[in-house]
This record gives sequence, C-alpha cells and structure tokens, in this order.
Amino acid sequence: MHAFNMKGFWQKTMSISFVFLWWNIGKACSQPQPQQPQVPGFFIFGDSLVDNGNNNGILTLARANYRPYGIDFPQGATGRFTNGRTYVDALAQLLGFPNYIPPYARTRGRAQLSGVNYASGASGIRDETGNNLGDHASMNQQVANFADTVLQMRRLFRGDTNALNSYLSKCIFYSGMGSNDYLNNYYMPDFYRTSSDYTPKAYAAVLLQDYSRMLTQIYTLGARKVIVSAVGQIGCIPYQLARYHGNGSRCNEKINSAISLFNSGLRKLVDRFNGGELRGAKFVFLDSYQSTSDLYLNGTSYGFEVIDKGCCGVGRNNGQITCLPLQAACEDRRKYLFWDAFHPTEVANIYFAKSSYSSQTQSYTYPINIQQLAML
Repeated sequence: MHAFNMKGFWQKTMSISFVFLWWNIGKACSQPQPQQPQVPGFFIFGDSLVDNGNNNGILTLARANYRPYGIDFPQGATGRFTNGRTYVDALAQLLGFPNYIPPYARTRGRAQLSGVNYASGASGIRDETGNNLGDHASMNQQVANFADTVLQMRRLFRGDTNALNSYLSKCIFYSGMGSNDYLNNYYMPDFYRTSSDYTPKAYAAVLLQDYSRMLTQIYTLGARKVIVSAVGQIGCIPYQLARYHGNGSRCNEKINSAISLFNSGLRKLVDRFNGGELRGAKFVFLDSYQSTSDLYLNGTSYGFEVIDKGCCGVGRNNGQITCLPLQAACEDRRKYLFWDAFHPTEVANIYFAKSSYSSQTQSYTYPINIQQLAML
C-alpha cells in the first residue's frame, strides 16, 4: 500500500478550487448584472392613459380588465387601457426598475417603497369629472391615497421623518391629468354645466387653480422631482373624429384650442414652482400635446400606417364605442397609432417614453429631460 500524500492532495484541491473560483468570477463579469433603478421609487397620478388596474374592482364603465385589452402584455388583461405597456410602464423600464410599478388597489407595506400607481380611468382634476361613467378616484382622492401611503411608510421608517423625506426627495413623481376634464366634463353638456358656466379661458384657469393646490399637496407630502404632463391633442383622437364633421380640418380644432389654453397655463405653473414657489422642487413639463401632434402629422415616418382609427372599437374610425369584450382587434398593432377610441398603442407609448426620457430639445420636456431629472 502507498502512503497517502496529504500535502499533494491539498495542493491539487486548492488549485482546482482556485480555477473554479476564477471561472465563476469571469462568468459573472461576462453576464449582464441586474440594473439598479436610477431613483428609489416612482409614484404615478393620472387617468386611463396610465391606469394599470385600480378600476378593476369598482363599479364603472371605465374598465379594461378584459380581452382584447392586454393582448400583447405578458400578464394579459390587467386593467391597462391599451394592448401592451402604458407610457409609465415604458418609462419605469427606462428608469431601470426591474418590475412595473404596482396599482394602489393591491399594494401595501414594503412593496410601496419602489413606488405606487394611483391612476384611475375616467378621473380628472375636478371631482365630478367622469361621473357619467361611474366610480373612479379623482385627483383629490389619489392625493389622499398617497397621503395614506406616506403614513404607512412612516412606520416602515420607524418614525424617522428625516430619512423618509430624504427617500421621497429622490423619487420621481408623474402626474397626468386634465384630459377627462374636457372629454368627460366640459364637452359633455348633457351631463355637466361647466361649458355654460365657464368660457374655455375661465375653465382652464379654474382647472389650473385646483391642480396647483393638488400638486402643492404632493410637494408638502415629500415630492421633489415631479413630471407634469400636458393634455394631448384630443381633438384628433378616433373618439372625436367619429363625431366631428369639420369643414376642411381633419381634427376638432375647437377642442384643441381649448386644451392649449390649459397647457400653456400649466407650463407657466411649472415655471412658478421652479422659480422658488416650492423650494427645493424640480418640476418638468411634459409636452404631450407636441409629441402627439408630431406623431399625428408625421405618423408614416415613425412607421405608423393608420393614424385616424382605433385598432379595435366600433363604428366610424373605430371610435364610436371602445373595444368590446373579446372583440377581434387589428392584426398588426405596430401599424396603428391608436389602440382604441381614446388610447395610444404600446408602440406609441414606448415612443413617447423614449422621447421624453432622453429628449435633447425642450420641445417634449421642459426645462430638462426625465433622465436629467433622475440624476439630480
């Protein structure tokens, strides 16, 4: 029998272990590492353009938790009002979040730390906006829901207000409101008195006064990096085109000009907030009117073949009634600017997100882009 050489055994074992360790390190370095989000949290206020399921469990016609909605989304029909990702889904990915920001309706506890989506289809700045469609969370209610989140977070931070405020100051907040205050309020005189009570100019002023108060409340609760979106060119959506019989004009310019009054006032409000009215805050004005206008006017150069009809819907321009349950949608969604009577397709949402995230001009984001906002 040969004597066992302990020294030789350990030398071989150590050399094999070293090679194995080196191979593992090399393998780890060659593989892409999980991306760290550029901001700790992303909080979202808005309407059906960014709702991701908050309306699923309430009594309303403004719901999208049925096919063909979500036909191109991995989790299917979640309550998103499009075929795939919304604008904020695509933006969350650009900001480096590994998961989509969850809806407030089913998010509590530690899960809230990476952000919450409070958006609700049919909601607006005014509390009564969207009541014609049923229940929803108005902007006032969404701000109250955020206040509830901050209260829960205070417990997670063990009452350390400074640590909580420091965390919230690094997060990004998005607010996109106003579309329904026109679509499902001002331009619906059978249901609402606002068009007889206010001129378009006076109505924009009243909306901005209320909205300014709500955005200030979000600031008071801890928000410091805030994106506020203009109202898009809704005089050109299939819903309006189905109802409009204009003389020579393709879109309903009466609605577009009323919206422009609100948008120009909102940009001035951003200047006011950034000018010292809300100390330490940085607001970014997202010009959704300009970006939707560019896509509408130059759709073909972005690969869109159909810019005036919904991919799914009923009636003229597929815009008289929105997508019905289990209705067959168009085959190639990539060719359509609009998914239904009101909402863009996933491809359009991704374009809006990319252009606002890294825009090199002030035509889409003002005074800086979203990537720069995240870095502050």
